[in-house]
Amino acid sequence: MPAPAASPTRLTRHRSFMLFWCARTFTNGAYMMQGVAVGWQIYDLTHDPFDLGLVGLVQFVPLLALSVLIGQVADRYDRRAVAATCQVAKALAALALAAGTAAGSISRDAMLAILFVSATARAFEMPSIHALLPGVVPVMLLPRAIAASASAQQTAVICGPSLGGFLYALGPATVYLACTAVFIAASVLISLVRIAPRREEARKPISIETLFAGFRYIRGRPILLGAISLDLFAVLLGGVTALLPIYARDILQAGPWALGVLRSAPAVGALAISLLLAHRAIDRGAGRIMFAAVGTFGLASFLFGLSTSIELSFLALVIYGAADAVSVVIRQSLVQMRTPYDMLGRVMAVNSMFTGSSGALGEFRAGTIAALIGAVPSALIGGCGAIVAMLIWMWAFPQLRRVDKLASEAGSRE
Repeated sequence: MPAPAASPTRLTRHRSFMLFWCARTFTNGAYMMQGVAVGWQIYDLTHDPFDLGLVGLVQFVPLLALSVLIGQVADRYDRRAVAATCQVAKALAALALAAGTAAGSISRDAMLAILFVSATARAFEMPSIHALLPGVVPVMLLPRAIAASASAQQTAVICGPSLGGFLYALGPATVYLACTAVFIAASVLISLVRIAPRREEARKPISIETLFAGFRYIRGRPILLGAISLDLFAVLLGGVTALLPIYARDILQAGPWALGVLRSAPAVGALAISLLLAHRAIDRGAGRIMFAAVGTFGLASFLFGLSTSIELSFLALVIYGAADAVSVVIRQSLVQMRTPYDMLGRVMAVNSMFTGSSGALGEFRAGTIAALIGAVPSALIGGCGAIVAMLIWMWAFPQLRRVDKLASEAGSRE
């Protein structure tokens, strides 16, 4: 893994990292803005809640269907060029939404088709941009850089929807035009990032072996397999995002403002802990801390399920988001610091597929159980399920439990 020479010890003094951070904030913020506008506009067009589910589906399918190809692209081409090209593709998709909206000719099917293009670009972008980071900062700063990068995501989650909602008052086309400009800015920023030179590896011709190398690499390393699969099942079982509208309206007896507050709460917790970890990296007991974070995530889901006040619900979701952020930073650090740079794209593509699946399937799990037996039992069962998963993984992956440092120790076996 490359380490830039004569690198300062403060992330803010790494010009390329700051460009990278701004690019991530811009692209994620614009994607969130676009999501708000698309949701409102499609519902205005059709008044069918099922179409909102289709919006989520068309944005999830490319990540699942193309993960093998995505990893190959991230490892065979300049990751900056891949990420920058994806920004341009998303900008063109946003521009198409703006043009169709301004002309009054946009339909539901046309919007879904454009969203599929945008989601495909994002599916190629995410593993490439994650795999780019180890070439931007020295290895000793990588855990802090990953945490700071996570703070970019959470900043976008907090600010993007609010800005999108504000601009929507001027019309959806205004939001899409703003997204177009921000995506272009992100493309320029990521193109300016400099990465450390590294020795070029001889590339094997594409084959079944190289296509599935990421899966095989993770399967053969219990620490990585345990970390990625634990995150998958914890979020699948303990996720409560799909329940927030039900809680805001039926349990807390509050209005739409409460839904906005509840949706922002996990991002507030995640942003706070990400900023903390960006300044003070985890350097001891990483495995134990990860399991503790997953257990706390489950407890927070359980507490949210019991809550009947907006204050307690907000606090539970802040803890929920903070615990999830700790787990995410440790998992990302383990993957990026224990994977060869030349195949990091394929491994990150598998990681993205798992994390993308956990969110989508988690919402489906929560919504289905809520429809069958109620929202409160769904949240309580999910919280207990996340804790049980944590206990099972502690037993099944003792190597992960014993991880002390995030970087692989010389001569150690994973």
